Amino acid sequence: MTHTIHRTRRRLVHRVAPARLTALARDEFEGYASLFGVADSSGDIVMPGAFKASLAPHKLARVRMLYQHQSHEPLGTWQAVREDAAGLYVRGRIVMSVQRGREVLSLIRAGALDGLSIGFRTQRARRDPASGLRLLVEVELWEISIVTFPLLGESRITHVGDDDDVAAEMRRAAAVFRD
Repeated sequence: MTHTIHRTRRRLVHRVAPARLTALARDEFEGYASLFGVADSSGDIVMPGAFKASLAPHKLARVRMLYQHQSHEPLGTWQAVREDAAGLYVRGRIVMSVQRGREVLSLIRAGALDGLSIGFRTQRARRDPASGLRLLVEVELWEISIVTFPLLGESRITHVGDDDDVAAEMRRAAAVFRD
């Protein structure tokens, strides 16, 4: 008896499975406090590089995390604030020993609060002759607030940490391969 073995080629399938490999702690969140080239409700457009002077290490430590731009309601500290191609990326940690911090984090987790907004002083700006909008070339960043209604509607918290953040991301990525 003769056996014939047929070899078949496996078809390769390209799957994209983004996964966060660095976890956010339960009390951390990230998002964009400002976006470059997008007009806000007051007619301001932040230009790339506008935050550069404010992001120097000795100045960055002074940028506060507030609730609704209220100076008497600090919420936590900024772990990372940097410009990237999209805008002003932020990663912050809410102080959980403060009642307002616990409340705000609960509202963020529930999806009831997700806006970010910047408080600043204009250092250099110019008017765009075509649109009449103000182009912010350099600003002194004072604070970044978690707000209900951001002036720039797209300035949002994009992710909040949980107890098992990395494991959850890996499960989501693995599900892509199972489908």
